[in-house]
Amino acid sequence: NSSCTHLGLYGNKIGPEGAKDIANALKLNTSLTSLDLGDNDIGPEEAKDIADALKVNTSLTSLYLWNNDIGPEGAKDIADALKVNTNLTSLNLNNNVIIDEGAKDI
Repeated sequence: NSSCTHLGLYGNKIGPEGAKDIANALKLNTSLTSLDLGDNDIGPEEAKDIADALKVNTSLTSLYLWNNDIGPEGAKDIADALKVNTNLTSLNLNNNVIIDEGAKDI
């Protein structure tokens, strides 16, 4: 869909497979500007998939990953993606147990 700009999937428990599918779609999507994946059982591996998508996605400006379990590893992957992605202006990582290590990377 080339006209959808906001997608809210919070609280749907999409889990690892759903997160990987969303990440793959993000690599191709050019219209989505806001994506809410809060409370979806997303772990560090899926955060890496999303981070890889952020490296090539040029339309997303807001990403909400609150209340998942990306941990410090996922936070580092997201931080690395932000070195490449200059379009993302809003990122919510609340309640992800990224601890000090992940916070330093971000």
